[in-house]
Amino acid sequence: MDHNRADGHATDSASRGGPAGAPADQATVRRSNLALVLRHVSAYGPCSRSAVAVATGLNKATVTSLVNELQARGLVKEMGPQYAGSVGRPGVALGLDGSRVGALGVEVNVDYIAAIATDLAGRVLIDRRIGFDAMGSGPERSLDELARMVERTVADLDRLGVTPAGITVAVPGLIDTTTGTVVVAPNLGWRGVAVAERLSRADIAGDIPIAVDNDANLAALAEYTSGVAAGTSDLVCLTGEVGVGGGVISGGRLLGGADGFAGEVGHVMIDPSGERCRCGRVGCWETKVGLAALVRMATPDRAYGTGPQVVRDPEERLAEIEQRRAEGDPRVDAAVAEVGRWLGIGAAMLINLFNPRVIVLGGYFARLADPLIPAAQRELTRTGMSDAVERCRFAASDLGFGAASRGAAGVVVERALSDPTSISIRMSPAIGVIGGTPTAWSPRSP
Repeated sequence: MDHNRADGHATDSASRGGPAGAPADQATVRRSNLALVLRHVSAYGPCSRSAVAVATGLNKATVTSLVNELQARGLVKEMGPQYAGSVGRPGVALGLDGSRVGALGVEVNVDYIAAIATDLAGRVLIDRRIGFDAMGSGPERSLDELARMVERTVADLDRLGVTPAGITVAVPGLIDTTTGTVVVAPNLGWRGVAVAERLSRADIAGDIPIAVDNDANLAALAEYTSGVAAGTSDLVCLTGEVGVGGGVISGGRLLGGADGFAGEVGHVMIDPSGERCRCGRVGCWETKVGLAALVRMATPDRAYGTGPQVVRDPEERLAEIEQRRAEGDPRVDAAVAEVGRWLGIGAAMLINLFNPRVIVLGGYFARLADPLIPAAQRELTRTGMSDAVERCRFAASDLGFGAASRGAAGVVVERALSDPTSISIRMSPAIGVIGGTPTAWSPRSP
């Protein structure tokens, strides 16, 4: 039996003594070793079984057994011979499969609901968004619409022959991740909303694990893994929506805080004499730089809460602002400059607090990056600590308004890589059964 060493590799010993010399939990050890092999193949594949054994410290027989199980679960596939040199038989290259294992990330925001489904390798299978007035519809109607989005997307995955390994929901607010409950989402007007419990009653096959998390945190994870600042160990991701959230990656890890509430930068008071925010306080940062603030200044006739309440996707609002800017409307240029100024003031605060190397601008910030970033940089240079400012840069996200949904799907993928036994086994003639008996899938709660 294989067991993990402190360095993350494994050793072949019969038992691992705990504090009282108790025998090792073989199921836990095997799960850990499955994850070890799967992550290696994911990161370094195509690679042979021998290469996996050398890299992980597991013996070849153990690697063969683990690979067989990962193949049975549809997570690893053989990709043909791999020639390491001119002498000896070629090994069989292994690569990440996961083409029949799906990850679903969904998001409910002020004026839209979105879903992104990927396979285990991160390839996007489904990407959709609908305009929806979640702010004006209340939690019950919003969750009904969210459930319909989930049901439709899961049904589409089923038609593609893909089974979701989990669902993660992104919401702009403070989230109790242990229960999947929105504690408070000021811009949605939600308080104490049990999102995971409602979605557990959706009309979808199987008992799919459901998690709920903050949209800015999930967007930051997406930027860290696959965005313009991928791999940057210290970054702040700002969601340019009606509300403004901040996801903070520090030392390569998401900064969550004691209760997971870190990152609510949009509700930091930045102007004591400013406007009242939806959270009830005065002068919050998002009243200066949120999409609602830009729309109010640039296109006052189309501001949120004025005129006919037609549901409008944020992309539509931005398209109109861009058109008016192209036509030379001075209000638009003045509005963008004002938002940029306050963006720079807030960015100086973030740099002083977190010392990031990159501030990633998401949502509408990215769409208007060309005029926004110079205005923000001027104010940042004026107000920030010079040494820290010089080591930090702005970057416009290329993930658009789908960053949070993509990050949500990424959380499901990460959970599958960390625990391959959470993925159902597809029986095949080559594999038959594992451990002498068919193994049933028992979904785990998030």
